[in-house]
Amino acid sequence: MGPRTALDTLASRLTGEVRQDRATRLAAAHDGSHLRGAPVAVVRPADTDDVVRLVRWAREFRIPLVPRGAGTSLDGESVPPSGAVAVDLSPWNRILAIEPEELRARVQPGVVNFALQTAARPHGLFFPPNPGSWTRSTIGGNLATNASGPRSFRYGSTRAWVRRAEAVLGTGERLTLGTLAAKRSLGPELLVLLAGSEGTLGIVTEVTVRLAPIPAVRQGLAVPVPTGTRLGALAVRLRRTAGTGLSAIEFLDAGCAAALAAGRRAVGPAGTPLLLLEIEADDRASAEARRAAVGAVLRDGGVDAPPTVFDDADELWTLRGESGVVLDERYGERIREDVAVPLGQLDTMLRAVATIATEEDVPVFLFAHLGEGSLHPNYVVDPSSPTATRVRHRLWQTALDLGGTISAEHGVGRLKREYVPRELDGAAVAWLHDVKRRCDPDGILNPGTLYPSPTPARGSSPSRRGSGAARSPSGRASAGSDRASHGRRRAARQRR
Repeated sequence: MGPRTALDTLASRLTGEVRQDRATRLAAAHDGSHLRGAPVAVVRPADTDDVVRLVRWAREFRIPLVPRGAGTSLDGESVPPSGAVAVDLSPWNRILAIEPEELRARVQPGVVNFALQTAARPHGLFFPPNPGSWTRSTIGGNLATNASGPRSFRYGSTRAWVRRAEAVLGTGERLTLGTLAAKRSLGPELLVLLAGSEGTLGIVTEVTVRLAPIPAVRQGLAVPVPTGTRLGALAVRLRRTAGTGLSAIEFLDAGCAAALAAGRRAVGPAGTPLLLLEIEADDRASAEARRAAVGAVLRDGGVDAPPTVFDDADELWTLRGESGVVLDERYGERIREDVAVPLGQLDTMLRAVATIATEEDVPVFLFAHLGEGSLHPNYVVDPSSPTATRVRHRLWQTALDLGGTISAEHGVGRLKREYVPRELDGAAVAWLHDVKRRCDPDGILNPGTLYPSPTPARGSSPSRRGSGAARSPSGRASAGSDRASHGRRRAARQRR
């Protein structure tokens, strides 16, 4: 059956919208990475029944489906491979209920993080996970990548704040995971499988999240830091000190701070690295006492400049979240990395970030979730060049050598999946593939994402069903990340 016939069949089965015009397909062909895909259609399901019908159609014709929200992912998680259908869930943006007594909200996956925060605020509540893209990224996308942000220092990542989720698996089955109870002990909690699964196990259709009371005082501080300060040692001291009320310990290097000042507005004195902090307190007097405690720790670490104070910490985090956008505007394409190491190894990792930039002769801009050892080095280099490949691999391997991870919060996507076996042992990788096969036996959900290529047993051959090789509407095997990669098509370009 040819592609037109397959897509015409889809349009006749769904009540939602099926778009094949070029403008719509191009808008869904990329995310925040440099990768580009080639979807043959964009579907906007009308409801969960539509999602079930869509998955059953995809299984019948073995056509890849890629769920998408706002497309802010940074490693190709929402880039549709050639021949895939993009499933646009951004119109699913209703806040279904906010239940203040239960400290929870029930939302559709397309609800933007900031919109949920705005709706919860009149109830004296907030949703603690606040990724840098919180004014654009969706709750469904936050769950798919287990997103975090500045406040994850105290509150943890999205995984810790999801109570229940409804999804349609790659089998076409509907299921509900999690519980509305405050706690339970009922075997392994299967809900955690969805957090960080990057749309490869199921299409999430509804999420119930936990909310927290807004502290009476949430102050943001931007503190100038002398160049050469041992940031890892300082983060350790801040984390170990009681009575500070800190919920975020962040960092902007001098280049990031200068770009932000030029492109938006300054968050502190010009020309200096900045430590960005959030202090929570019950009242102003407590906030002042906690600021004094923080100040004492900073002075012990050689940081004694007075801070710029933001009475509403969210103002600071909204500005901080623009760092990546400003770098986009000023420097264009670059590597936007995401590694983490134990705090005791943070100063070593920071030196390695700078050494890689020097030896590869590329500029680097750094912002970081310092209190968690989580770094975002931004190397200004063509992401598809051999230099970029070397920089990435050196950075990832250094993080692993120091006991860290290749992905602290952005996910694995298409860019890092073949590096996963360097972080996980063989049995763990095999277990990942087993979970994928159970939830998506035909490999139709976001193929080429997250899971490293399996190594077949000697003498074995992959079967048609369950091999993970979804096909395009033309009947050809999907090219996965290789054909989706804009960078691969530009491999001849060598510029830095």
